[in-house]
Amino acid sequence: MSEDEANAAAAPAEGKNWRRKGKHDKPKPWDEDPNIDRWKIDKFDPAWNEGGMLEVSSFSTLFPQYRGKHLFLSSSCLPAEKYLQEAWPVVKGALKEYGISCELNLVEGSMTVSTTRKTRDPFAIIKARELIKLLSRSVPAPQVLRMTLCVFRYQAMGNYRGRGLKQVRRIVEDCMKNVKHPVYHIKELLIKRELAKNPALANENWDRFLPKFKKKNVKQKKPQTKEKKPYTPFPPPQQPSKENTAGPSKSDKNASDNSEIADIAKSLKRKAKEFRKNEAQESVIAESYIASNDELRQKKKKKSTKSK
Repeated sequence: MSEDEANAAAAPAEGKNWRRKGKHDKPKPWDEDPNIDRWKIDKFDPAWNEGGMLEVSSFSTLFPQYRGKHLFLSSSCLPAEKYLQEAWPVVKGALKEYGISCELNLVEGSMTVSTTRKTRDPFAIIKARELIKLLSRSVPAPQVLRMTLCVFRYQAMGNYRGRGLKQVRRIVEDCMKNVKHPVYHIKELLIKRELAKNPALANENWDRFLPKFKKKNVKQKKPQTKEKKPYTPFPPPQQPSKENTAGPSKSDKNASDNSEIADIAKSLKRKAKEFRKNEAQESVIAESYIASNDELRQKKKKKSTKSK
């Protein structure tokens, strides 16, 4: 069985349970039409837009004074201003074919592209915008003019008619969206190719033969987020101290008890002294403090003898 016949046999089997999210992303009857060349890109005909553009559209970008490292640049390259000044006639001539005007401002360091009355292709201004962006990123002018924008390039062998291009597109989209790794798609395609060789399984469902890959969801730790308090311009009120909020500790209680005992002991000593003084005053004998007449006479005689 040839490869074309295998693809034709695999098409109805895959089309039964072919689920897609898009409403219109379904197999079309013209997908397998051999008379349609899907690689052909129709060139824009100016007759499609004879009136030209209604409004002027312009884009501008800045460029640095230096030229950064690039794949196409040599080690000894000219500064950006001098290189753009030399390459600007080539860029201007290439844009003139599409009716796009371009301006190089060396004072401000900017490049500007805009539409004119001769512009017919509406998409030409978008291409011109990408052109000056690449020039500002130090890509040489010849390479910029050759480049095609927004194109995926891949290398494969096989039949591009039928479902070949759709399979490649599905692999690329699932890889870009992180849905399924290309290795799993390749395993499925290898299994389908082997099943297509068996004519008995041509009209059966192949889902039971295909491996089912489950995507593992690794649990991630939730980031710790701190709740932000509402902002107030005034300072917060003064909080009560720990001595006021908390009750007296054991050490404080012991110290207060010791001070009370000391005060009581002092008061008792004071009262004891006062009591002793009172007892001494009550037991005073008045006769002991009064001198006798004989003693007074003897003192007077002593004084008189001393004066003589």
